[in-house]
Amino acid sequence: MAVAVVAASGVLIATFVSSGGNGTADAATELNQFVAIQKVRPNVTNPVPGAGASTGSFTVDCGTNGNGKFSPDNPVAQPGIKNGAEHVHDFVGNLAITANSSNADLDASGTTCRNGDKSSYFWPVVRIDKTVRSGAETQRALAATTPMVTCPSVRNRLPAVPAGAKTAVDNRLAALDRGYAAANERMAAGKGRIDARLNASVLADLREQRAKSIKGISDSIAAAGGGRTSVMVSLVECDTNYDGMHAVMRHTAASVKAGLAANQQVQCPTVRDKLPGVPAQALDEVNRNLAELDRQISEANERLVTTRGQGGKNFVDNAILGPLKAKRTAVLDRIGIAISRRAARPQGLGALAGCTVTDPAPNGQGNQGNQNGGAAVPSAPAALPDPQGPNLELPNNTGGIVRPAAVLIEYRGNATTKVVPMPKFLRALTGDAKPTSRGPANARATWTCSGFTDRLSDKYPVCPDGSQVQRVQDFPGCWDGKNIDSTNHRDHVAFADAGTGACKQGFVAIPQLRITLSYDIPRDVQTRGQFALDSFPEEDHNPFSDHNDFINVNSARTMQKIATCINKGKTCR
Repeated sequence: MAVAVVAASGVLIATFVSSGGNGTADAATELNQFVAIQKVRPNVTNPVPGAGASTGSFTVDCGTNGNGKFSPDNPVAQPGIKNGAEHVHDFVGNLAITANSSNADLDASGTTCRNGDKSSYFWPVVRIDKTVRSGAETQRALAATTPMVTCPSVRNRLPAVPAGAKTAVDNRLAALDRGYAAANERMAAGKGRIDARLNASVLADLREQRAKSIKGISDSIAAAGGGRTSVMVSLVECDTNYDGMHAVMRHTAASVKAGLAANQQVQCPTVRDKLPGVPAQALDEVNRNLAELDRQISEANERLVTTRGQGGKNFVDNAILGPLKAKRTAVLDRIGIAISRRAARPQGLGALAGCTVTDPAPNGQGNQGNQNGGAAVPSAPAALPDPQGPNLELPNNTGGIVRPAAVLIEYRGNATTKVVPMPKFLRALTGDAKPTSRGPANARATWTCSGFTDRLSDKYPVCPDGSQVQRVQDFPGCWDGKNIDSTNHRDHVAFADAGTGACKQGFVAIPQLRITLSYDIPRDVQTRGQFALDSFPEEDHNPFSDHNDFINVNSARTMQKIATCINKGKTCR
């Protein structure tokens, strides 16, 4: 299957077409997405370091996901949206992270990194799938799909809303709901095809409207004595959603066998959206208790990772969910008492104490996590699906996951200047998971083979004997000096000039993160085109959709140590 991109009346439209294979529909139909690495010309150039350059490097060992922390969450690009990636990521570093993790949750987590780095590093998994692939199936799935938008929930991420701001906040949440519904009405014009220009227009207009409404919410809460929260900017950006394709696509036979999912997640009723306006005198206490509820869920999710496979079928109920319910009951009671000192005590909070875990069985469905304001929206898409079976598969993302043979995490310098420590909780991403449906402007070639790192390809490499398949993913190395995130998750960081290595005006150099993933993939699997990247359904394993995400949870002391090492030209770990 190949992705054919055509320009019609200036509109970028992508459709799926079948190709090759003498009429067959197997993995060989995608061989046009593979290239022998020897045929890729050297294309990697590094700026010549100047007199003020920072030439050192700092390496962090966080393992190769030996704990099996796999998830289709993307806490950077799609915060608060469960299963929002619609494909599975490898996670190393932070053990507790999910789509809903707060900064405090991340800071309290354990880690797989040997130096105590609690940062989260995550990327799409690679799979080997030797079964038949049907191009007609994907084409049929797209033809039957009406694209939609997916937005982070704002209501479920708010701090306690002061009583004096409740009406204004509710009105702006309603405006978010209306904007969401209107965006989906516009998206319906793209039924049966992928129209990148339409998608970009809808998302840009929605981003502008949401940024205004969310700022208004933040201003209203602050004016009523509730203070400001730095996470609100992360909730502005929405995304395109071709999830309807899942309903037509199938799993492989292996995926429907009974099997325990590798990474269950705790699911608890939301509390923030159930609270009335909170008296000003109780705001601090209520917010502390809301943060404690978040921390308890984060701790339980970490235990699900670190105790996986222990204790039999009742272990989760007895050792994790039971104690969690008791702790939540106590915190919810404290919230009720705090409010009752100045206003009527909210009723029914105790019913929110009980939690469950995601269903590992085939055909289990994820929670609805993609509504913008938290209220029921008639046009909202169905719940995004959970991965199924022992291979954690989603439709068309099938086959056995290949764990990297090695993961090299490096922080590097700048060719023109010294670096400054990056701020704690900085979010960053590289590449674009949707170059077809959003356009390729942010996509980056990442694929190569060991021994050939002077060249990167936007196709899957076929490597010579003895050479590993590699993905080299460079993150932006410049920062605006102020923000840890931005409305589109990109504007607060930037790549240095490719020729000079200099940051653009208004930006400063920070340690540039590079992650190199190495895989031992049999050569016959490579030559037959039987390995591929997990992807969104509309990308159909497009190798150009490779991406990587990062949240910095290094301590200030460690990040200063990293910057000092790089600035002194040393090699450290």
